[in-house]
Amino acid sequence: MTLFAGAFRTRTTAALVAISHGTSSPAGQAAVAGLVDAVSASLPFTSVEGGFVDVQQPDVPATLDRLAVDQPAVIVPLLLSAGFHVHVDLVNEAAASGRVTAITRALGPDDRLVQLLARRLGEAGLTDSDAVVLCAAGSTDARAVADCRETADRLARLLDRPVSVGFISAATPPIETAVTAARTAHPSARVFVSTYLLAPGYFADLAHATSADVATAPLLTDGGEAPNELIEIVRDRYFEMLEGSDQS
Repeated sequence: MTLFAGAFRTRTTAALVAISHGTSSPAGQAAVAGLVDAVSASLPFTSVEGGFVDVQQPDVPATLDRLAVDQPAVIVPLLLSAGFHVHVDLVNEAAASGRVTAITRALGPDDRLVQLLARRLGEAGLTDSDAVVLCAAGSTDARAVADCRETADRLARLLDRPVSVGFISAATPPIETAVTAARTAHPSARVFVSTYLLAPGYFADLAHATSADVATAPLLTDGGEAPNELIEIVRDRYFEMLEGSDQS
C-alpha cells in the first residue's frame, strides 16, 4: 500500500531509498554510488539503499525487497527534474510493492543545484563576458522541461546574465541549436555549456561534444567527492516527506 507523507510522521524507521536513472558508464556508476554512500554516512541511524529505474540493477522492486518486510520506505529520486520516471514508473512500482511508501519530489529545481552549477562554471573559467547555455537531458514530459527552464532562470539571476537552455534528447531546442543561437547573439563571447546532468556518462559526453567553447563537468564529477549541496538536498527531500512538508 502506498500512503502520502502523513503516514510517516510517527515512523522514524522509514528507509531512504535513493533511486537514480542508471548508466553504463563506470565513472557515472561510481559517482552515483559515492553520493548514496555519502548520504548513508550522514544518516548513521537510517537505512539507506540505492537502486535504479533503468540500465542497472537492482531495480526498484529489488531495492525495496532488500528492506525488512514491514519497513516503510521514502523513495528519493536522484533525478534533476520530475518527468515520466517520477510521475509514472516510481509511482507504479511503489504501489505494486505492497509496502508503505512515499515518493519525494525530484532534486530540482533547487537553488543549491544552481549554486553548484555556478561553481562548476567558475571552475571551468567563466568570465563576465562569456555566454552560458544550460544543457539538460530533456524529457517528453512538459513538467520536466519546465523544471529545467526554471533552473536556467535561477542560474541567470545568480550569474546576472541571460542563460538559455538546450536539450540532449526529447525536447527543444536541441543543445547544438541553443549553442549556435548563443554564439549568434553574442558573437564576440565564448559560449559555455553548463552541464545540468547528475553524473558522467553518455549524455555528459554529448554535452562536451557540442561546438561550445567550454563545457563544464556534471554535478557529480569523475573521481570527486559528492558535493555537500547534493547530499543536503537528498537528506532534505527525505525529511520533508517524514514531516509532511512540500516546501521549496
